[in-house]
Order: sequence, then structure tokens, then C-alpha cells
Amino acid sequence: MICSRKFIFFFYFISITLFSQQELTLNDAILKRWSDFYPERISNLEWQKTQDFYSYLKDNCLFIFNEKNNLIDQVCLDELKSVKGISNFPNIKWVSNHSFKFEYENQIFLFNTKRGRKPVLYLKHDKNALNKDYNFSRNLMAYTFENNLFIANTDTNFQINNSEKDVSYGQVVHRYEFGIYKGTFWSPNGNKLAFYKNNQKEVDTYPLLINSDTTSKVKEIKYPMSGDLSEYVEIGIYDIDTKKTIYLQTGSSKDHYLTNICWGPSEKYIYVAILNRDQNHLELNKYDATSGVHLKTLFEEKDEKYVHPMHAMIFLDNEMFLWRSEKDGYDHFYLYNQRGKLIQKVTNGNIVVKDYLGYKNDNIYFSAYSDDGLDVNLYSYSLKDKKKKAQKNLTLNSPGFHKLKMSPTGKFFIDEFSNVKLPRIVQIIDSEGQFIYKLLDAKNPLSEFNIGATELIKMSTDDNFFLNARLIKPYDFDENKKYPVLIYVYNGPQIQLLTNSWLAGTPLWMYYLANQDYLVFTIDGRGSENRGKDFEQIIFKNLGQIEMRDQIKGYNYLKSLQYVDVNRIALHGWSYGGFMTTNLLLSYPDLFTCGVAGGPVTDWELYEVMYTERYMETPLKNPDGYNNTKLMNKVKNLKSNLLMIHGLIDDVVVIQHSLKFLEKCIENNIPIDYFVYPNHPHNVRGKDRLHLMEKVLDYIIKNNE
Repeated sequence: MICSRKFIFFFYFISITLFSQQELTLNDAILKRWSDFYPERISNLEWQKTQDFYSYLKDNCLFIFNEKNNLIDQVCLDELKSVKGISNFPNIKWVSNHSFKFEYENQIFLFNTKRGRKPVLYLKHDKNALNKDYNFSRNLMAYTFENNLFIANTDTNFQINNSEKDVSYGQVVHRYEFGIYKGTFWSPNGNKLAFYKNNQKEVDTYPLLINSDTTSKVKEIKYPMSGDLSEYVEIGIYDIDTKKTIYLQTGSSKDHYLTNICWGPSEKYIYVAILNRDQNHLELNKYDATSGVHLKTLFEEKDEKYVHPMHAMIFLDNEMFLWRSEKDGYDHFYLYNQRGKLIQKVTNGNIVVKDYLGYKNDNIYFSAYSDDGLDVNLYSYSLKDKKKKAQKNLTLNSPGFHKLKMSPTGKFFIDEFSNVKLPRIVQIIDSEGQFIYKLLDAKNPLSEFNIGATELIKMSTDDNFFLNARLIKPYDFDENKKYPVLIYVYNGPQIQLLTNSWLAGTPLWMYYLANQDYLVFTIDGRGSENRGKDFEQIIFKNLGQIEMRDQIKGYNYLKSLQYVDVNRIALHGWSYGGFMTTNLLLSYPDLFTCGVAGGPVTDWELYEVMYTERYMETPLKNPDGYNNTKLMNKVKNLKSNLLMIHGLIDDVVVIQHSLKFLEKCIENNIPIDYFVYPNHPHNVRGKDRLHLMEKVLDYIIKNNE
């Protein structure tokens, strides 16, 4: 009798636990992903400038701790109230041991925790300022408005260029390729400002249709397509004291790329990587920062396919600098002297460098992807230790995806990491990777919801590359049932979908779909990043071909599972994934029931110069490659239901791609579904994203029967 009661109680407890779990709605998955369902984090966690003190924001206060984790000071919102209108503590940036700056509206303030303890207005700038770049050394800010470049000081704002149609100053060039994310570069002591000048007069104009309440208007953008005339870029240097501008003498050719700008420590010299239009020959050049004269080419890099510079040189001192390159097969650090002589290769093995973290006590600290591309670890390299063990993995015993910040002395690191099952841990570790103390152990924000299993899988290609894949199952998965599948695909260059981070980087809508009795599968095929040069470059000149083979490898894996309904496998992807979704439906018409392709490239001749020519060369040099990848040529193969979606003002993959494909379908009497999001660019964001994902998933479920 007692045993029976225990059994009844156990069954009752399990039942209550199961039935008390909540269902994840699509509304939750889309609109609350980054609020309610994102693991807790520490806001604005930063080291100070020269002391190993750190600070973070919580409850409208800035809390400051020493290296022993003792609270030594705090600044709360009340102390900032002299700033009219401020209602929340802003993000801060330390500029000295006791002073931090913050921005509110169009003003920059300085707050000293030792003197005054009151915000001091340091700078005002135009309220419409964009691309703001602050120079604390001289209390100046560079910013852009429309196509012009301005500098703001304590008293005024002034424009440093002459306005000219189709010429912009101080903005990103080369369409964000080559690691370019800004257009202005202050010298180390703030006395000079280097900036990009971008002449797009010869670039073709592309119209974007802006929809409004009563009419529509056309916004024209400059969009250089593969093989066409491109932009002409120069680098100017403005001297704050002389108020004069000079331009670097980068050669007579207008058809090259100027990348990875770096100031030398003395401000006398500036360095630029020049890449030819074919993107297979790089020169790292040194220039006189006063005259603009080319002084020396430090070294060159060539590749039969392409060179892909993404990072500027890093000076360790006045003599030595680090350079990143894939020339030996993986993204590694190389140590050079300032004359351009290679001293030594720093990193080794099948790891891919992610971030440079700092240099202290003859040790270089950096993070790198593991050889399978899933983990990110902290490494050190001793320049003194000439033995093979000079490179050390300091976080080997805590597998996962580590994000790190080095303390000013190099003795400590803020280590924020997660893995598939661990939401987030924030801790302090020492320079040997040893645990010091924990700042946060985040709870699982989905613990009260029915969430299915996340499995990471490895599979091999026929030529012995291994691929990472992810499978999401329903929370009540039954291996005796047959499940339909959605394959979510991207598989393009410079993108990696799967990591050993919280939930393996899975968007929450995939768990929602899984709970509708679905399996959701993703594979990072060859061509995706962080697996080495051979893995990435194998797609050269024939985008989509190798990638499709790897996706079919994933398809065959699914086919081998007894619980997969092979007659109900659908596809979905966006951008390069939209290209892949459409390509797979056209190339393997008997395998898939349906697909949804968002913002797809359908013809690489219509995509931008810098990206396309790196992987495909020009249409003139590689006509067969362009012809083989042109999806309009395969329209007659379409058997499955296809929904194509595009943002009307997409300035990345212009809507001409899907319209030309649609036109070809009509010409050949091929049925296709099509939907446009007015006033949305390449991605549908905000509240409208719920509408998008409802449309995508409804289409998949209804047509995957």
C-alpha cells in the first residue's frame, strides 16, 4: 500500500511538472526573443583604463569594483540629473582611471568620480550627425551629415571638405567589405584625421521605390554590379592644427580597394592595404602622413583565387606589428618588424583567429575558433618561449563560445561564455585561464517552456571534409513517429550558423515549428567561414555547386533516420540562403515538397562588385560560372511550390533579382507564389517580422503535406 502511494505521488508530480510547462508561441519567439527569452546579461561591463577595476550598469547606477571584487564606488542617476531630460543611466566609456564619458542626445559629457562628481559638458554636435567618431585627446568629434564630413569642437562645428555631387567623405566604402565598418580614423594623439573620399560618379544608379500614404517616390542609390564601373576611393588626411588636407599617393589606378587603414604609433606614418580589383594581389604600403608620399611596400600577398584582408595591422610597440593572413591555410597572426621583415609566425594549427585581445609581458592574447569551428577559446602566445608550446589554450577545460576582455595590466580577463546547454556565465579569470570569481550565472529563460532537444551532429563529405549540422526535435519527440522536416539553409561565405553557444545559435521560431511536430535541420556546408581557407575557397567561380552537394549530404542523412518522413522535406533561407533554397528546388526537383526563398540572389551579374568578383571573378572572365549559377536558366525544372519574398527597398540584393526570376516563370507558364514587403530593406525587422514568419511557416506547413 505504501509503495502504491509513492508511485501515485511520483506520477502526480511528473504530471504536474509536464502540464505546468508553457507553450512557446510564435509571437513570443519573434517579438520577445531578445527581451524575455534572452539569457540575463551584465550591462555595459567594462574595465577601466589603467587599473584592473571594472564597472557595470544596474538599476540606473554604475557600480565600480576593484580586482578583488570589492565594491569601491557607485554613481547613480541622481548625480546626472543636471543633464536636462536624462531619465536612464546611459552607457559609458572610461577615458581615464576616474573619468568616464557618455553621450546624451547631441551632447557628450565627462564625469569624474573623484573631482566634482557632476557631468561636465565637453562637446555638442549637430543633432543629425551620423558616423560619429570621438577624439578625446583633442576633445573633437568627426561626423558626417549627408555626404559631407564635419568636425565638432567645444565651440562650433565645421565642414572640412568641398561639397560635390556623388562624392561622399568620411563614410564606409566598398560596401562594408574587407572589414571596413567606418570611414574616419583619428591618429594616436588626435592631431590628424584620416578619412575615406568616395567618388561614385561613374557608378550606375539604381532606383528604390518608397511607398507613402498618397503617392510613391524614387530614392536613387549607387549600386556597382559585377563587371561594371565601380567607385573611385581616396584617403585624405586632415591636419587639425594647419587645417589643411592632403591625399595619399595610392597610385594611378582607380580600380582597386583601399583597406585596413592603420596609423603608426608616432603619427608620422599611415599604412594601407591595397588590393587589386581581381582581389588576388595585396600590397601593404607605408605613407608619409604629412605629404601623402608612398614610402615603402612592406610586403605583398598573392593567391590564385583571392586574398581576403579583414583586419588592420596591430602595433605591439614602435618596432613590431601583427598581421593576420590566411596564406598558410588558416587565419593566423604573423609578427613583422616595421621594415616589413617577417620575424615569426605566431599562431599555428587548424585554428582560426577571432579577436586580438592585448599584449602584455611579452605575451600576445587572442581568441580563436577551435579546429571544428564550434568553440571559441582564449589563447596566449609567448614571444620569449621559442618552444612548440609557446601557444596555449587557456580555456580548454570550459568548452563553449568565449567572449573576452583583457584588463589594463593583462592580469585578468572578463570571460563571458555559453555552450549549447549553458545560457551564460560571466566570470573573471586570470592570465593563465584560472577561475577567480563569478559575476553571473544566468538562468535558463526557457525553463518553464516546452523546448525540444538541440543536437549537434558531424558528418563527412565524400572527399573527407567533415561538416557541422544541427537538428531540432519536438519537445515530445517520439522516435516511432514519422516527422516532416524543414531544412534551413544559408551556406554562403563569411557566415557560420552553428556554434557551441547557447542553444547552438538557434532562432526561437525553430523551436516553435518543432513543437508543431516538425524536425528543423541546418548544416554549415563548405564555403561557410571559420573552417580554414580550403574549406571556404572550394566554392570559387561556381557559387552554389559545392554547397548544394553538402546540403544533399544533409538530406541523405535525414533520409537515413527512421523517424523522418522523406516525402515531406521543405526548404527555407534568406539572402544567400534564398539563392540556395531556389537553387536546390531547381536542381533537385524531386526531393523537396516546397520552399520559401527570401531576398534571393538569382543572377550574380546583378550583385555588387566587391563580394561577387571575389568569389566569381567578372562575367567576362568567368562566363561559364555565371551561366551555371543563373537561376533563370533552370526555371523549367521547378516542380515544387515556391514562395519568393523580397523587401521593396532592398539595397543589398536589389528586387530586380526576384522580379527577373518571376518574369521568367511567367514566360514559361511556371506557377510561383510571390510577396513583397513595402518599405522594408534586405531584412524584415520590427513588428512586421512576426507577419513574415507567420507567412513563411504557414506556407511550409500547408505545402509540406
